[in-house]
Amino acid sequence: MTQLRPIDQYYLQKDEPVRSCLQFLREYILKQDANITEAWKYGMPFFCYRGKMCCYLWVHKKYHQPYIGFVEGKRMDHPGLLLEKRARMKIFLIDPEQDMPVDTLAELMKEMLRFYN
Repeated sequence: MTQLRPIDQYYLQKDEPVRSCLQFLREYILKQDANITEAWKYGMPFFCYRGKMCCYLWVHKKYHQPYIGFVEGKRMDHPGLLLEKRARMKIFLIDPEQDMPVDTLAELMKEMLRFYN
């Protein structure tokens, strides 16, 4: 039996509907650009654009909702992004019980990619 990579274990250890939400986001982010790759950094799934970290997936400890953390979030201007106590990154919370906000995700991904092109 082959050992699962830590990044794959991360998704599988989550309960539904959080697991499906994170797995959708994983695929969605990877489909945005051929230069986006997945990496396991700091014990979490990170996504890199041409080797530069651009975003990551995590579950908010207080709200128990999945979110995308944007490395250059401080430079992004979108009403749905939260800064909280972070200096540089902003996050976008996603309610796994609701329909996926794909239009908003598309806007955020487009804005994120501007910093790397």
